[in-house]
Amino acid sequence: MKEQLENLQIGEVYENIDVANLTTFKLNAKADFLVLPNNVEHLIKLLKFLKEKKIKYKVIGKGSNLIFVGDFKGVLIRLDKLINLKIDGNKIIVGAGYSLMKLALDLSNKGYTGMEWATGIPGSIGGSLVNNAGAYLSDMAHVVTKAKILTPNYEVTEYFNKDIEFSYRTSSLQYKTDYICVEVELHLEKGSREEIEETIKKRRERRVLDQPLEYPSAGSVFRNPEGTFAGKLIEDLGLKGKSIGDAEVSEKHANFIINKGHATGHDVKKLILEIKNKVKEKYDIDLIYEQEFVE
Repeated sequence: MKEQLENLQIGEVYENIDVANLTTFKLNAKADFLVLPNNVEHLIKLLKFLKEKKIKYKVIGKGSNLIFVGDFKGVLIRLDKLINLKIDGNKIIVGAGYSLMKLALDLSNKGYTGMEWATGIPGSIGGSLVNNAGAYLSDMAHVVTKAKILTPNYEVTEYFNKDIEFSYRTSSLQYKTDYICVEVELHLEKGSREEIEETIKKRRERRVLDQPLEYPSAGSVFRNPEGTFAGKLIEDLGLKGKSIGDAEVSEKHANFIINKGHATGHDVKKLILEIKNKVKEKYDIDLIYEQEFVE
């Protein structure tokens, strides 16, 4: 199989991959193969091959929202080579594989305002678009003008902001798994460098105080229900410190589950579902988790 993938000459091919190196949760799991296509044309060639051979595959970003529940029997695809960046006045065009955090910092350093919220989010541009990543009352929906999407027919189509149907921590693309973001266009305004830097500094200090950054995690586990905070509901149930294996509800922030060392996806999934059920029983609130279970 590795030889067949390499013979396609479409990019780097790796076998028997440790998934812990591909996700922020650092969970113990393996993947049969990882492929990094050189460009969109090579991505299309790879997808055609995998579909023809009926080989299971998944396109992933930086793995900041993924929980691998066991080993992945198939091919993981990362768009790490799609990192083109063009800045033309207020218009920024960026490849889907570009780091969201890096882009936010790069643009903030150039005096652009509107991405300060993203300077602490370790996702890819493509993944952030699909999941409508956000923080501090802003998100991708506020800055994206359009995106280039590879459709199941292997056509690259432009989707404007309204076509993506953004909503809180999601978009229509989250449910169209055969549609792949390959490029994003943003619109940002210039602002005061001093104010931008001060905003980023204050938020970084707040994250250090409020979030368990010293442990691997996937960030906030649940979306905040309307009118309240998921973390408060979980904390009020006395679930801080609750653990299954090495997966633990953070003592610092109850809406974070951390990996204390050797957590598995099974541990994390069980803990998430237990929290979800307890909140439902106590408050009749159906918490929605932000993570995706990969099985």
